[in-house]
Amino acid sequence: MLAVHDLEIRVGARMLMSDVSFRVSPGDKVGLVGRNGAGKTTLTKVLAGDLIPANGRVERTGELGYLPQDPRSGDPEQLARTRILDARGLGSLQLGMHEASLEMASTDEKVAAKAMKRYAHYMERFEALGGYTAEAEAATIANNLSLPDRILDQPLKTLSGGQRRRIELARILFSDAESMILDEPTNHLDADSVVWLRDFLKSYKGGLIVISHDVDLVEETVNRVFYLDGNRQVIDIYNMGWKHYLRQRVADEERRKKERANAEKKASALQDRAARFGAKASKAAAAHQMVARAEKLLEGLEEVRQVDRVAALRFPKPAPCGKTPLMAKSLSKSYGALEIFAGVDLAIDRGSKVVVLGLNGAGKTTLLRILAGADKSDTGQIEPGHGLKIGYYAQEHENLDVKRSVLENMVSAAPNLNETEARKVLGSFLFTGDDVHKPAGVLSGGEKTRLSLATLVVSSANVLLLDEPTNNLDPASREEILGALAHYEGAVVLVSHDEGAVEALNPERVLLLPDGVEDIWNKSYLDLITLA
Repeated sequence: MLAVHDLEIRVGARMLMSDVSFRVSPGDKVGLVGRNGAGKTTLTKVLAGDLIPANGRVERTGELGYLPQDPRSGDPEQLARTRILDARGLGSLQLGMHEASLEMASTDEKVAAKAMKRYAHYMERFEALGGYTAEAEAATIANNLSLPDRILDQPLKTLSGGQRRRIELARILFSDAESMILDEPTNHLDADSVVWLRDFLKSYKGGLIVISHDVDLVEETVNRVFYLDGNRQVIDIYNMGWKHYLRQRVADEERRKKERANAEKKASALQDRAARFGAKASKAAAAHQMVARAEKLLEGLEEVRQVDRVAALRFPKPAPCGKTPLMAKSLSKSYGALEIFAGVDLAIDRGSKVVVLGLNGAGKTTLLRILAGADKSDTGQIEPGHGLKIGYYAQEHENLDVKRSVLENMVSAAPNLNETEARKVLGSFLFTGDDVHKPAGVLSGGEKTRLSLATLVVSSANVLLLDEPTNNLDPASREEILGALAHYEGAVVLVSHDEGAVEALNPERVLLLPDGVEDIWNKSYLDLITLA
């Protein structure tokens, strides 16, 4: 399936990992874990063949299904249904059959005869690849990922980032790939879809590598754990399930600490004795041997992991503004004949907290993009109030310029900052040294999240538009976000599947899409968060 031999990966001059070797065989369910920025996403890109390692090799046997954090593959004009079915070569055949059937009705006998031959040819190949049974299987997968017919019948270019991601996940699950690499597969899934995906992965017979901050998913599906430690630049391999891994990791850390403490104590005693002996010429040789023994004691020790650093996050002190810095009236949005929402009115007062709820595809992300000025509504208008300063966090990180460096993105977000000040803020978000010169396009999902949040911190925004700000974050970084939300003094409009994020915000109002109904927030709406 997947075999890795002496892999070495570098990002610029930085050694990300070295001497990595492992094998993923049928039935192996590997949880790839580690802090944001440790290199999980970079490793999966190398395994999938999207990046070339500095040294070593990756052997792939059979078809590999790879779900990156930000999938952008596929013809934008292609229908979503065709994209999924083409995982087994069925989508294009189905389109060919449809076109041929239309030409079969031609009054031109030659055209109709050729169309009949084409239709028979397409149908023969279609049935050989599973035909309508396979098509029904794809429809079941799509339905379980909350992809109704109205989405499947749209071109990819009209879909949101979350919908595109679910289309790619459905395509991979339908593909019958011998191995899969899934990077945060539960992002943009509602609660029912997450439960279904866990069951699917538990019964999957191939080799699986999954990156996920969904503890329930890894706990129920994983039978091996690869822990990537960004400090030590190695992978620890645990051939066990998640709960056993957690216990074993604690035990390993305690063993490392004790071994190092004992060795350092013995080495220190030897070095002290060597220092005393070294003053006498007759005992110089013995002193030299003691120093050598002390060095040997320390050489063979496994390093103790450094304490993981966490991005220090506090949202900005909001700039002064009027009573109602942002107002929207009669907003509507459609894609072709498909109406997303209509008649949305919203007044964002100074310091107010609003959460937007709705099923996947109800237009939550679209509404935030319109409020941010990234998209235009079909009807209605946005009325900026006195002193309005918007800070927009986009779930697909489209607010970042992927061709510009981390530092350049930061400076463009706050032109009043000089490079030293920008570096200081970036350092608190764990971008240090040469990291600030990396193009934003090569960052992992978690790193892009940190960079996007860093640009908000320096923005002095008084209205934050936050679209799934806790996606792709490890638990410690997520806690920082929740703390920042709880203490922010400005206004917030939040879209999130994360109950903890909504509770930290403590909203006063809720806006329900697609109907645009506004209500006073109450605890009963918490039940809708993971379903939204």
